Order: sequence, then structure tokens, then C-alpha cells
Amino acid sequence: MDLVILNNPGLTIALALALGMISQSLAYHLRIPGIVILLAAGVVFGPDGAGLIRPETLGPGLQILTGFAVAVILFEGGINLKFGRLKRTQRSIRQLILLGGFVTVIGAATAVYQIMHWSWKSAFLFGTLVMVTGPTVINPLLKRLKIKSSVADVLEAEGVLIDALGAVVATVALEAALNPAQDTLLVWTWYVISRLGFGALIGGIVGTVLLFLFKLRRLIPKGTENVFTLAVILALFQCSNLMFPESGIAAVVMAGIVIGNFCKDALRQLVEFKEELTVLLIGMLFVLLAADVRMDHIIGLGWPAVAVVLILMFLVRPAAVLAGTGFSSLGWKERVFIAWIGPRGIVAAAVASFFAAAFTEKGMSGGYELRALVFLVIAVTVVFAGLTGGFVAGILGLRRPSQTGWVFLGANSLARGLAKLFKEDGQEVVFIDSNADNCRAAETDCTRVIYGNGLQATNLLRAEIDTRRGALALTANDEVNYLFIQKVKEETKTVSLWTALKSVSASLTVDMLHKAGAELAFGRPVDVDLWNRRFNLKQVHMQRWQYGTESSGEIESGALTADYKGTGLVAAAVRRHKRLSLVGDRIRIKKDDEVYCFVFESEIEAVEKFLKRAGWRCLERIDKDVFTTSICNPDLGENTIRSR
Repeated sequence: MDLVILNNPGLTIALALALGMISQSLAYHLRIPGIVILLAAGVVFGPDGAGLIRPETLGPGLQILTGFAVAVILFEGGINLKFGRLKRTQRSIRQLILLGGFVTVIGAATAVYQIMHWSWKSAFLFGTLVMVTGPTVINPLLKRLKIKSSVADVLEAEGVLIDALGAVVATVALEAALNPAQDTLLVWTWYVISRLGFGALIGGIVGTVLLFLFKLRRLIPKGTENVFTLAVILALFQCSNLMFPESGIAAVVMAGIVIGNFCKDALRQLVEFKEELTVLLIGMLFVLLAADVRMDHIIGLGWPAVAVVLILMFLVRPAAVLAGTGFSSLGWKERVFIAWIGPRGIVAAAVASFFAAAFTEKGMSGGYELRALVFLVIAVTVVFAGLTGGFVAGILGLRRPSQTGWVFLGANSLARGLAKLFKEDGQEVVFIDSNADNCRAAETDCTRVIYGNGLQATNLLRAEIDTRRGALALTANDEVNYLFIQKVKEETKTVSLWTALKSVSASLTVDMLHKAGAELAFGRPVDVDLWNRRFNLKQVHMQRWQYGTESSGEIESGALTADYKGTGLVAAAVRRHKRLSLVGDRIRIKKDDEVYCFVFESEIEAVEKFLKRAGWRCLERIDKDVFTTSICNPDLGENTIRSR
């Protein structure tokens, strides 16, 4: 197709945006990495295919568009890098980026020089381009494969941080290649350090200023916080690049890290906005950049190029990981998997396209071949990681176990008291809450908490909902609780669901909960606000009762407390065969079951009299002054467990 009407830059961008989202939706349903479909879409609809996507019509605008998109993507990646996660694996991350990156550059350059007989100049440029991995590829892959956090944290941090380093190193290497007699190696090294340092410094300053602006709520008009941040980040990226070329990536990553770690009050909506925008931009970029690469350039590289890619995957990457994870706390299984997974992503593609344009501008040959080889590396490594990553992770035992732990919507006092029972039983609990005070209290209690909207799929993914044993909605808003269990059911079919209700009404009945696949928590309606006040005033005792001493029959959980006329008894959890579970209205209490109850102090005598008369025996009493919602080990301090 060679219609003049298609030579329209606006049409090219619009079609790339649409194809990007369609491709990622298709990849989701096919359960394969999205970049595979995106690259294929770029080729099929680009100049070598249908000719609908024509990147050449954008001219210099393609580089500007690519730069802005990379800035947003890596800023969002920086937001997700939490100090707590980085601290646990800091040695591995630091060595993997520095030593591992150096080994990758040398190994890749040597392979290209020996096999494809390129000049050392072009070989080293290729090495600097492929030293980066790709957070835009790795992060979705890790989520789909459900990899343990000990490995996922290292791979995610490597992907974000090495992109900043790699972009600067590659740009400085290009300047050195284009001006070989200008400076010494020491001077070029200083260029790398100074640009990274300047980017980190200005990014930290801008991130701190944004923190200050977020705290002054009236300064930024309500509802414009997200677009305000986006505008500042794009300005930061461009201004930093104008002062020191390619320092903008380091700047936006640092700004993201600062905001992600110190701005919880404004973070929820910002993260949701950036994640959605990132998905849009990733799709557009890969379609445009793939369409900009000619297939004859890739085919013209021949089998030697395939050999280079294989050496990069099976020799250079393992050597880089071995050098980068030496003397770290990672076990051999974690190292093997990290060595196996090394897909390249958007930064490698973007910088490679920049190299090709720079070579053409200088009248030098080899730029298009260099870009073609980089895109071959991206395509092969992504497909390989996507197809084999799950199998290898399963063999190595690095996938997260299923049916473990709980997700609670609401980090209020009642929820934290219930969570303590499960934490002391060795079961993980993750809170999701949009109330900053509740989140801070949960962190003080040493329980992991995600600050955000529980109805957002991204927060459910962060809570690893697909591998959890159950989810409980425990807010004071019955409608929100009901919407939460419906949302969880949309995301995964394997999680058991419970929800609290303040009262049964015509608009929300127990039958409606059952049709939604959920049970009524505690076996009866409970006023969450009332119990929160009681917990906050330290008016709640915890008692453990065993059923069946005088009677061997079974009772429904609802009957356990239904006949009790007061409001001071909550049947919170039941232990059966050494396993602790939530009490729901469908569970039947059997002989020897142990039930953990929260008891209001003014009704202790009435509760104990009621339960003893019903055939229960008290096994344990914890006074209100002793029972707390915290599971912190005083020897480790209150920050043992932090939110992600």
C-alpha cells in the first residue's frame, strides 16, 4: 500500500497507539509477553508489511516522542523501587549493575568482533546498548510467572537502575566513537560519572520539591496532581538532557525513587495514573520502533548474528550474573534464574534508534545494522524468557506458592487485631487501604500494607492476590466491601472470599454475598466502626474457646453467636486440625474446634456465661491491657516489615 494519505504523522501516532493497546490485550488473552505481539505488529503494519505505520513521517519527532515516553516509563519504574526492598538485596543489585554491566559490555563486544568481524568501535557500541535489561519486559513477566520476591526484587531493580547507567554509557561511547581523538579514557569515564551524578542530583531536588508541593494541598488544584507531575517530569527530563546529554533518564528515575518512598499521601492516584500511561506508551513505542527497522537489515546479518545472540544469552549473561552476585546472599537457584532471564527492552530499542540516526547524520555506515542486531537481541531474549521462564522457575522452586496468606481490605484496628492472629499462626497478611492513618498504624504493627484503592487491579496484583488463600473485606462501608469481593473474583477464581456487613438490608443481603461467592465474615453482622473504637480505647479482650466438651454435635457458625443478645462478642477465627481459618456463616463448628473471640470488656461475664452454657470451654484469656494488634519483635524494632 502506497497511499499519500498515509504519509501523515498524526495518523501514524494514532494507529501506533491503537495497535499498541490491541496487541497488549491480545497478548494478555494468549498469556504471552506483550512485546512479542507488539514487535510483530510493528513489522506487519510497518513499511515492510501493510505500510500503515510509517515512522519516517515523524522525522525528528520520533526521537522526541521516544525520549518523553522513556522518561514516563522509567519514572514509574523509579516509584516502585522501595528502599526497604533495595536494602535487602543492595549488594546483589549494586554488583549486578556495575560488575555485571561491565562484563556484558566486554563479552558482547568481543562476540561481535570475533564472529561478525565488526570494528572494535562498532562492537563496543553494541556492547553498551545490550548491557541494559528492560523493566517494561521483566516486570510483566515476573508478575505472570509469580516469582518469589527475593528474585523479583533484584531483577526489577536491575532493570530500572541499569537502564539509567546504560543509556549514559552508550551515549558517551557514541560521542567517543564519533570523536575518537578528542579525549582520553579517563575523561570519558568522568563524563559518565558526572552525567549520572548530575541527573541523580537534579532528580532528587525536583522530587523533593514535588513532595513539598503535594503536602501543600491547596497549591496544586485538586484533580490536576497527576498531569502536574507529568509536566514537571517531562520538563525535568528535557532540561537535564540539554545540560548533560542523556542525564535525563537518571534524573527521572531518582525523582521517582524520592516520590515513591516519601510521598504516600499523594502516591495512590499518581501510581495508578502512571501505570496506565506507561501501558499506553510502551505499546506505541514498540510498534513505532519495530516498524522503523527494516527486515532486510536483520536478514542481511545472517547466521553470525544468531550466534552472537546465543552467546549473549548463554555465556555473557551467566558470566555477568556470576560476577555481579558473588559474595551476595542469593542462593545458587536464584543466580541460575537471574542468569536465565535477561530480556532487553525499550531503552535498548530507543538508544539503538538514536545511534542509527546519529550514524546517518554523520554520513557513517553501520548504524542500521547495529540497530537491527539490537532488535534481534530484543526479540529473541524476550520470546525466550517468556516461553521458558515459567518452566525454569518451576524446576528451581522459585515460583510463589499458591493458597498462602490473606489479603485484607482495610487496615483498621479490628482488621489489625484479626491479622495478628494469622501472623502469629505463621500466615502472611497484606492490607490494602486508602487511609494514610490506617496504613501508618499497620506499618507500626509490622504488617505489610499497600496504600491505595483496593478496587484497582494494580493494587490487587501488588498484593499477589492470585496466589492467596483468601481475601477479606473489612471496612465500615458495606457497599465498598461488596465491590471489593466482586473485583477480586474478576481477577482470580481460586481465592476464597469473606466480607463484613454492618447490617443486612434489602439492598445487600447474605444471599447476595453467597451468589458473589463470598461468606459473611464472623458469621453475623458486625459494626466495624464500633469495634474499631473499642480496640482504640483498649476495651477488647481476646479469648480462645474449644467446642465439644459437653456436646459432640455440630453447630453452624451463625448459631454460635446469633443467640447472644449483646454486641460484645465477635467470633474471629477458628482452628481445626492445627490450621487457622476465618469464621464465615457457612462453616460448621465441630467437636474440638477452637474459636478465637474478641470480647468487649463490659460484657465479659455475659459472654463467658453464654458460651459455657452452650458447651464451650475457655482455653486462653488475654487481658485488654496485654492484647495488642502488633506482631513486632521488640528485638528487631518496629520497621521489620515494611510496605511494598
